[in-house]
Amino acid sequence: MSRDQNAGRRQNVKIYNRCSSFERVEQFEYLGTNLTNQNSIEEEIKSRLKSGIACKNLLSYRRLSKNIKIKIIRNVILLLVLYGCETWSLTLREERRLSVFENRVLRRICWPRRDEVTGEWRQLHNEEQNGLYSSPNISRVIKPR
Repeated sequence: MSRDQNAGRRQNVKIYNRCSSFERVEQFEYLGTNLTNQNSIEEEIKSRLKSGIACKNLLSYRRLSKNIKIKIIRNVILLLVLYGCETWSLTLREERRLSVFENRVLRRICWPRRDEVTGEWRQLHNEEQNGLYSSPNISRVIKPR
């Protein structure tokens, strides 16, 4: 891979007296991570979130308790989404996309509640959901890594 767009499309490399030819590409997958010549992590995050969304359907089973669903989030979905996050340099746009995903997942397990004052059913606010989850948000998990 090369950032130089004018570089030749094929590169010859000699290893142990054997000459091999490699093609220059704009992106490829290595150990489950999408690498691009522009160091863009946008496509990587999209594919990770797509994998997490596929697992999100596990949370719709009403027979599973809320504690089991939280364990599924921590031990399956977040590990799947955060694989390779050590190499990410997040922009505000990607941080926002990840927090929206996290709130969607949490909303699956936090059903509407009856308001104590008005008696009407309402969705929980994001802060209330995060309080029930009792774990740092996804951006705070990524930054130390």
